[in-house]
Amino acid sequence: MFRPHVVILGAGASRAAFPSGDANGKILPLMADLVDALDLKTLIAEWNINPDQGFEDIFSELYERRETGKIEILEDAVEAYFRDMRLPEKPTIYDHLLLSLREQDLVASFNWDPLLVQAYRRNGAVAKLPRLAFLHGNVATGYCAQDRVKGYALGCCSRCGRPFQRAPLLYPIGKKDYASHQFIASEWSELEQNLKHAFMFTIFGYSAPKTDAEAIVAMSKAWGRPEERNLEQTAFITLDSNIGKRWRSFIHSHHYEVQSDFYDSWIANHPRRSVEACWNQIMELKFLHDNPIPRHTEFPELWAWITRFTAPELEAEKSRARH
Repeated sequence: MFRPHVVILGAGASRAAFPSGDANGKILPLMADLVDALDLKTLIAEWNINPDQGFEDIFSELYERRETGKIEILEDAVEAYFRDMRLPEKPTIYDHLLLSLREQDLVASFNWDPLLVQAYRRNGAVAKLPRLAFLHGNVATGYCAQDRVKGYALGCCSRCGRPFQRAPLLYPIGKKDYASHQFIASEWSELEQNLKHAFMFTIFGYSAPKTDAEAIVAMSKAWGRPEERNLEQTAFITLDSNIGKRWRSFIHSHHYEVQSDFYDSWIANHPRRSVEACWNQIMELKFLHDNPIPRHTEFPELWAWITRFTAPELEAEKSRARH
């Protein structure tokens, strides 16, 4: 099958991938504990704002009050915190996620941290990896407005050779404008096009907060009505057992499942073949044994293991080209 597997990543995915923090022990914060992680409580209290609120509420309040100077302070603190993050040396969930998907698949992230980009860069020579989209921007991503090319923030455009502009970060306010910035609009367009054609849709660590109401509407419109997706499969990787209620517009009947651990997912148990495995097992009623990605091996062994999938993919690609 060549229909994509679309994966949405929220802050919970980064927290699950790096429970002990990045290489230097910096935690991957959720919106609920971002103020603590950035050590902003004292400053926010001085602004006569309740510092015990979540970051979304604090930022939205400042936005509504048009406190541009204070907003810039928060934005600078956020970007500085995330930009310094580094991947641990050993393979992580993000390495396993990327190696377990193919180039027709899409990973669309709401996260600002650079770790998914770093994982992509260190695995890119091993296999053809899924495409990436950053729906709220990303500190490690850059783009060329002239040629509509994106890549590593410190890189250059492959067409004109000019250094990339840094991708903007979209902050949590009640009314987001996904169309006003070229980079953000392009990322959303890629997600919407892929959702229309996806056979599998996995939501990993994304809780659909109230400030993302427009995002849910946009994704729902692209996915279509549940009765129109009566073969497709939706999966959730989350600790929230009630997640299906908030995403019911993406679920046809019983065609969904919830796992609390990435390594229980279709992606991890049928790497690079998640769509085919799901179709065969659920639609064709052919029982399949799991073939899980080795989660405790070092990179040389992991990369060697992946070749059992990439070698046949390359042969199939050559065969299609000949015919």
